[in-house]
Amino acid sequence: MKINLSKAKEMQTLRGWGTSACWWAQAVKSRKTQSELAELLYGNSGLKLNIYRYNIGGGFEEGNCRIENPWRRTESFMLYDREKEEESWDFSRDRNAVSVMKKCLAKGNIDTLILFCNSPHWSHTSTGQTSGSLLYHTCNIPKMNYRRFADYVLKVAQHFLDEGLPVKYVSPINEPQWKWGGGFVWQEGCHYELEEVKEIYHIFAEEILKREMPVLLYGPESGEFLGTTVDYFNELYSDELIKKVMPVFAFHSYHADGSPEIRREFRKTLVEPNPEISFDMSEWCELPNKSHTRDFKGALITARIIGQDIIYAGAESWTSWVATNNLHRDVDGRDFSDAMLSGSLDFSEWTVNERFYAMAHFSKYIPVGSKALDIGLRPTADKNDFNLFAFRTPKGETALVAVNEGRKREITLDGDFKAKRIILSTQSEKLKEIKEDRIISPSKSILTVILK
Repeated sequence: MKINLSKAKEMQTLRGWGTSACWWAQAVKSRKTQSELAELLYGNSGLKLNIYRYNIGGGFEEGNCRIENPWRRTESFMLYDREKEEESWDFSRDRNAVSVMKKCLAKGNIDTLILFCNSPHWSHTSTGQTSGSLLYHTCNIPKMNYRRFADYVLKVAQHFLDEGLPVKYVSPINEPQWKWGGGFVWQEGCHYELEEVKEIYHIFAEEILKREMPVLLYGPESGEFLGTTVDYFNELYSDELIKKVMPVFAFHSYHADGSPEIRREFRKTLVEPNPEISFDMSEWCELPNKSHTRDFKGALITARIIGQDIIYAGAESWTSWVATNNLHRDVDGRDFSDAMLSGSLDFSEWTVNERFYAMAHFSKYIPVGSKALDIGLRPTADKNDFNLFAFRTPKGETALVAVNEGRKREITLDGDFKAKRIILSTQSEKLKEIKEDRIISPSKSILTVILK
């Protein structure tokens, strides 16, 4: 395959790579393990991620919580006395998650700290629980509590700011279009109709400006590429107050793993007509997950999605759903966790998974400030087994990431480009430096090439 790099078109500037600390960080009690994970994810010897999503949990009352898995509910800094109808604050709570966050920040690579919510605080909700309304597709917070919700989130943000933490964004809503709640619940979540999304964001904008806080709005973390996502964008940015404090529109790239076309449509529909707005892909994991953690297929899919979300959808940053998910073993002992790492419920056991190396091929070699390049490739759903993504780094180097899910290929380049470094990962080898003049992409491999 010959690539015409000399005519590559520069596109958006990348603002980085990240992951979410939801909900694993609260389970890591060992300070030694916290330090190891911080280096692995945010240290210079690890992924060097620069975006951190911290979950402001909605809290729960003992005996009044339907979420059984302790990883999928979160302790709150705010306590509420039902009888007195009074709130109090205890910032020593959620101590493990806060400790993990601070250790990751201490690595010096994080420039974007996002505080996000899956649900309002339980005391703000209609059900008194954070798992959603008792009816599907019904909002779980009454209008009279919208401003209380904003006050809750911004008090947490102000606390972290006062501690010197570089909070950049608050993201109050997560995947508003999904049904959340009903008879079966599994995590914190809250459904919002379009007008409810807009009204809540307007109140947050009012409060941020009134308090003169150095934070911005982020979101609405829409759970799909098109559909209601377009409606959220149009409604939110029709409000001048929201627009004033919300420079980034964040979306999730779920339910479209096999479709490069929908990503190009997303770019054409929303990204290109709105150059004044940044677009972040703030959450993805393989759904449904058919790749166990020792199968390199999971890494190949992850790398393909990262590249296509950046190059075709126009995302300026890419953040995985969670760094670590529960160990999820089937009858054959294979772990089907969908994250970069897996951990037991008490984190006494944890492993690095194949997907970790997919992120590494981007985050370790393509720094913040790099430009995405259009090299003219247009894969389709039925011809999607070889993807090549190109970037120009702040140093003026060109970086290629080849994701080969098919047969072996040789990549040739026009002009005077030559390989300076070649980094290869396969089922048997991880981030191996290759000394070779030719650029060979083996079958079922990820290749990062730094050109000079």
